[in-house]
Amino acid sequence: MNSSSDTGFNPAFNIATIRQVFNEAVEKVRMPTPMRLRDLIRQIRAARTAAEERAVINKECADIRTSFRDEDNVWRCRNIAKLLYIHMLGYPAHFGQLECLKLIASPRFTDKRIGYLGAMLLLDERQDVHLLITNCLKNDLNSCTQFVVGLALCTLGAIASPEMARDLATEVERLMKSPNTYIRKKAALCAYRIVLKVPELMEIFLPATRSMLSEKNHGVLITGVTLITEMCERSIDTLQHFKKVVPNLVRILKNLILAGYSPEHDVSGVSDPFLQVKILRLLKILGKKDPEASETMNDVLAQVATTTETNKNVGNTILYETVLSIMDIKSESGLRVLAINILGRFLLNTDKNIRYVALNTLLKTIHLDMTAVQRHRTTIIECLRQDPDVSIRRRALELSIALINSHNVLTMTKELLAFLETSEPEFKAQCSSSIVLAAEKFAPNTRWHLDTLIKVLVAAGNYVRDDVVSSTIQLVSESGAQHGGYMASKLWVELEKDTSDKQPLIQVSTWTIGEFGDMLLQQSDEHAVTVNEEDILRVYHKLMWSPQNNIITKQYTLNSLMKLSTRIKVNVDKIHEMVASFTTHMHTDLQQRGIEYNQLFNRYDPMREGLLERMPAMESNRTQQSQWNETIENIPSPNDLLVTDVTIPETTSDSNALLVLLEGSNGDTELIPIQNPSIMPTMANDTQDLLDLLGGLDLNNQPMQPLNNLPSEISSTNGLIDNTNHIFDSLSLAETPIVNTNKVKSPGTVTAYDQNNLLITLLVERDQMNIDSNTVNMTAFNNGTFTINEFLFQAAVPKTFQLQMLPPSSNVIEPGSSLTQLMRVSNVSKSQLRMRIRLSYTANGVPIQDQTEVNNFPTPPDTFGTTTLDLWSENQ
Repeated sequence: MNSSSDTGFNPAFNIATIRQVFNEAVEKVRMPTPMRLRDLIRQIRAARTAAEERAVINKECADIRTSFRDEDNVWRCRNIAKLLYIHMLGYPAHFGQLECLKLIASPRFTDKRIGYLGAMLLLDERQDVHLLITNCLKNDLNSCTQFVVGLALCTLGAIASPEMARDLATEVERLMKSPNTYIRKKAALCAYRIVLKVPELMEIFLPATRSMLSEKNHGVLITGVTLITEMCERSIDTLQHFKKVVPNLVRILKNLILAGYSPEHDVSGVSDPFLQVKILRLLKILGKKDPEASETMNDVLAQVATTTETNKNVGNTILYETVLSIMDIKSESGLRVLAINILGRFLLNTDKNIRYVALNTLLKTIHLDMTAVQRHRTTIIECLRQDPDVSIRRRALELSIALINSHNVLTMTKELLAFLETSEPEFKAQCSSSIVLAAEKFAPNTRWHLDTLIKVLVAAGNYVRDDVVSSTIQLVSESGAQHGGYMASKLWVELEKDTSDKQPLIQVSTWTIGEFGDMLLQQSDEHAVTVNEEDILRVYHKLMWSPQNNIITKQYTLNSLMKLSTRIKVNVDKIHEMVASFTTHMHTDLQQRGIEYNQLFNRYDPMREGLLERMPAMESNRTQQSQWNETIENIPSPNDLLVTDVTIPETTSDSNALLVLLEGSNGDTELIPIQNPSIMPTMANDTQDLLDLLGGLDLNNQPMQPLNNLPSEISSTNGLIDNTNHIFDSLSLAETPIVNTNKVKSPGTVTAYDQNNLLITLLVERDQMNIDSNTVNMTAFNNGTFTINEFLFQAAVPKTFQLQMLPPSSNVIEPGSSLTQLMRVSNVSKSQLRMRIRLSYTANGVPIQDQTEVNNFPTPPDTFGTTTLDLWSENQ
């Protein structure tokens, strides 16, 4: 008896063990042993066709289903492992979900591991399954085995639904305070996934997360920094809370830099680069727009930038994150120069990925310090000319264009033209348009500008965009007789060459020769080109009947030939014959032009000289200075935006035009179309802001009429701002001006706004000729000492009214002066007028936005609010 107790003999335990072994042996005898995972993989790989593979998988899935019907299946773990492999191949395997839950409930760790892995891959959104696994997770989160707790935390982070996260968030927060570093690290990662899924739960984890910054274990520390970064990106309040830990982060980063060799954390001679990158990324978030926090981290960022080695990829990673942090925070100018110099060194790296990252980062940060980036212009040009990688050359092209200014425009344009001549077709359109925009912005003189445009047309060929053709023609028209003959001679030289692949060049050349053909024939010393009428007609005949030229080019040529009929004196009959040949052309437009021009020769020949005289100079459309380097495409002409119809159409099929023009929504929102807009608002970053201005005005809670505002310039995301003078001239021609002799002044003037030294009054008048039409005269007076710039007045009225706004007298208000703007209001319903106004302007360099509602308009019968009884009396 004593001997049995000494040896630890337990009969009950041994009998239970013997019974389990016996049952497993009986089970193996009764049921055939299922295929092992490695054998299944071997069979699937041996399949020669997809049909054979499907046959193997279908047979195995059938065997697994049969095995699952047995409650006491000892091969469940093996079957789930095979099922996961089948799922990875893309075949349906969700019938094993409940079996995964059975494995999770098993006391054996090997079963739990396969069960949790299966749950992460196979579980769907069924509520009952989630409820079951939530109970299993809660039990395993309280396990005394750290590896079981780790499995539960990993699974919760992977498949947590919002409901599951709310149920188990307190358990995860408790584990974040565990003395076990393994569990703390897993809990922090799980909390990170919970915050991603349910951001409002982050408050639960704040105390435990902040305590993680004092950890010595790098695994716990890096997960804590990751969790803090996610919290700060999702909540401004949390960001302010964690700005107090900036000194702690700086101290940790400094210790990592100064730490000696540690085999546990060393990667290519750098101490824990992963943790350094995470801390740098968090410092960038905490220091953004915060001078105090930025000053705290300036020294350590400079230390990282100067001590990190660049001969290994690990060091380059840290330096890249350091550069991003320096550029985002309120860093010193010397530190920014250091960061840009680091990017300059990256450009010399042999690794193409590092060069691409450097170019991309320089392009994003060029607005912060243009001078520092200019120092690396030579290296950037080398990347543009010699790098074999297409993506690197594309980024180098964009950066080169952004570097152009008035000091280097000659050098940079020369380099870009050289690149344009040898570049692939995919670069030619962007490069040519960019050179044209740069020349338009920084050209030292008109002659150089014209020469550059000719070189672009020759080098880019058919890849020139339409905006280049129109810009060149516009510039030639502006230069007039001073440079017209010079351009005609230069373009004639190019036109005599093979131009089949240069359609835009032909279009510009024929237009110029048509306008200034007489100067081309004058044989002056300046032109230095010998040309006669027969040469011109020979080339034109070839161009007009060449099958390589498109219809647009032939239209240009035919128009130019007609213009030449008044520029030359000898061969007019030959021109008539060539024009008459187009009266039977297969293309309708060319045939119509030929017939009309032929009639001009025959029946209206005395009028031909006057009709075909030289065109006046075209008005220029200049791009906005701050966005000159952006590509301009598909911008509607301002005159196309002018609409003279005042009535609102009954149908709203085009009611989304406002949102489309402002690049807002897809047009699903129902809007009343804008009436007679001369230009679109400059501040259209958020389309919904325009619609918010209408909210709450309508007494019947009906949809509101959108803003009908006419600011003084067009601003689009492509960077085009048109000269507004000709817009207003076109508007004055398209509309009948308001005649004040038919107006009766209201007894009083409404004060709509009186703040920030700006007084706005509204004077209401009614047209005696139309009792339903009224005019509101807005006057804005500057009472301050600073000039008000970029003044924008917007107004909205309820849907029962119709509002039409005319252009303001200016968008600048000097101290002590005022500007005016007229609004036409149609009040068919005879209801009380209400108006909501929004103001946007800049005073003393400070942008100001404000809005208010005006409800105190006068209500006598001679203005708004005429009653039904008054109307009945007038009709009687």
